[in-house]
Amino acid sequence: MKRIVLLIFVGLLPFLAYSQVPDDFRIMWYNVENLFDSTDDPLTNDNEFLPDGDRRWTPKRYNHKLQQIARVIHAAGQWSTPAIIGLGEVENDTVITHLLSRTPLRNQAYQYVITSGSDPRGINVALLYQRDKFAHIGHRSIPVAYREGREKPTRDILHLWGRVITGDTLDIIACHLPSRSGGGKETEGYRMDATRQMRLLCDSLYRVRSSAHIILMGDFNDTPADKSMREGLRAMPYDPDKTSSPSEESLSLYNLFADPKRLSYPGSHKYQGEWNQLDHIIVSSNLLSPGNKISVIPGSICLFAPSFLFTEDQTHRGVRPLRSFYGYQYEAGFSDHLPLLLDLKFISE
Repeated sequence: MKRIVLLIFVGLLPFLAYSQVPDDFRIMWYNVENLFDSTDDPLTNDNEFLPDGDRRWTPKRYNHKLQQIARVIHAAGQWSTPAIIGLGEVENDTVITHLLSRTPLRNQAYQYVITSGSDPRGINVALLYQRDKFAHIGHRSIPVAYREGREKPTRDILHLWGRVITGDTLDIIACHLPSRSGGGKETEGYRMDATRQMRLLCDSLYRVRSSAHIILMGDFNDTPADKSMREGLRAMPYDPDKTSSPSEESLSLYNLFADPKRLSYPGSHKYQGEWNQLDHIIVSSNLLSPGNKISVIPGSICLFAPSFLFTEDQTHRGVRPLRSFYGYQYEAGFSDHLPLLLDLKFISE
């Protein structure tokens, strides 16, 4: 009997901990650009990021990159680090383990899940979550299913679901969709296939959950106006005055980063002098109703853009993200993308 009581108590620990934590629940997406370790993986094309590779990716440079990413995460969290963090362009479990054990993040009680995709360079998508704010139920790494005649190795879609302080299930879907390399129009079909698949996943969750709370995040390699976002995912621009009722019969998705007028920067990524919004956080409509037990805090939606993430753009005007490498010149920076943030509000019954 004592053993049964102990097992029940241990199973309840994540939920008992909820009474000890504040209601803040920040979500972050960040494409960290080429977070590789310095060890060769014979199964992937990671030779560029090795000590004797073209970028002279030494253990010292690797460790500096880890510290830089941890610095951004801490700064983005302000008083406490984000409850859930999506990361793009991470090589493997090793780099996530090192990020969570060799940097100040070691004190933040993060667990993680990561994809096992077919990207030829071996990069993946990971989700970090704080155990005292998000009780893991399950996760899966979902390969992109292309239409007949299309084939392109790429990152899997990552689906994580768990329970939050209200007792509700929160579904997080993270992605890094096929790149535009070779031309935006020429590669559009790959991203269409991926977003159609993500839409089907969201629709299936909407049918099986009594109240589906869905958050999609990632580097979609497309802007809000592109076909994959408008027709594949069917994500509408977020307007606080025009969101649909959560009692609607079909699932509506809203892109919180579709309107540049609502953002602090004209885009999350700068290429050849032009800013574009390629990174997005998209939510199901019931997360936009302030009276719900879980809802987005509208004023929290932002591109995280502190001055230390930038350097002067000497080729084009203005500033650009300070990267690890600009071309092949080592800059000891962060990433070519800016992080995305939002906060959730919880109402206890």
